[in-house]
Amino acid sequence: MAKLTKKQKEAASKIEKNKLYSLKDASSLLKVVASAKFDESVDIAVRLGVDPRKANQMVRGVVTLPHGTGKDTKVLALVTPDKEAEAKAAGADYVGLDDYLQKIKDGWTDVDVIITMPSVMGKVGALGRVLGPRGLMPNPNTGTVTLDVAKAVQEVKAGKIDFKVDKNGIVHSAVGKVSFEGAKLKENANELIQTLLKLKPSAAKGTYIKSIALSSTMSAGIQIDTKSVTA
Repeated sequence: MAKLTKKQKEAASKIEKNKLYSLKDASSLLKVVASAKFDESVDIAVRLGVDPRKANQMVRGVVTLPHGTGKDTKVLALVTPDKEAEAKAAGADYVGLDDYLQKIKDGWTDVDVIITMPSVMGKVGALGRVLGPRGLMPNPNTGTVTLDVAKAVQEVKAGKIDFKVDKNGIVHSAVGKVSFEGAKLKENANELIQTLLKLKPSAAKGTYIKSIALSSTMSAGIQIDTKSVTA
């Protein structure tokens, strides 16, 4: 493990071990402990009491963060020529079809989200081996396979993100940047947590939200008191 710099040690010392913070306090503390010279991303990790190997306990969905992620999300719209103009007008960074499908086949995946239409999903689906492992495969459930391409592009640009529980039962998501006000970080994180609560599978038994940690790119995780957000 890399040695901590003096700055990182100082920052880490401000986080009390074994203490559970309220979401509000953690959001404020994160701004204090962030030590990098760049605007660090703020991430949340929520450990759920589910077994993701069972189909009836898979948790996935979408949420629109009230204050966006602070990240410029690169969007590729794979659409037919008649939809190109509206996708561009909505703010898509890359718009086209066959040329981009070929680029992806050749290994290009320098985008964050791909939005497409039902009529071309057959062509896009053929690239599953490239797009699937990178979390880029469009999906009707997350609104990325749609006839209203312009609306989908605008929503993603405004801070709509999709999430999925990983094989360890954890949902990871960006909820902003360190430069955000503490209140905005809190509201973004809370929006995701409340969405997860609504998606609790009926088959999940016992404690649903087991733990929550908030961290920045370079900081240690700050443990959140789950009762403060689930009560």
